[in-house]
Amino acid sequence: MLVNWHDPDHIYLVCGKTDMRKGVDGLAMVIAENYGLELYNNSLFLFCGGRNDRFKGLFWDGEGFIMLYKRFENGHLSWPRNSNEAKELSAQQLDWLLQGLNPLPIRKIQAVRLGSFY
Repeated sequence: MLVNWHDPDHIYLVCGKTDMRKGVDGLAMVIAENYGLELYNNSLFLFCGGRNDRFKGLFWDGEGFIMLYKRFENGHLSWPRNSNEAKELSAQQLDWLLQGLNPLPIRKIQAVRLGSFY
């Protein structure tokens, strides 16, 4: 069965490093214990380990879990490593990730305060 990446109602990127030796049960426990997110509400969870050329996905299809695995042959991912949280992605951000781009903004442009130039 093929999974359409855009079918899930929610797409969560788990920032930081995840032990990629974990299988379905281990990854489900990471979500349940660390993030308090519902595993069975049509959500796709994405995980990356220490290597930046592959990631795993975990998806409940209503009957069981599907584990997805993507490996880039040329290049590497820009996976957010600086926090231990799960961030929800939009469909566009997921497309960027599948192209190997960082789906999250690296830094936010600061608003200009009046009078700060003088």
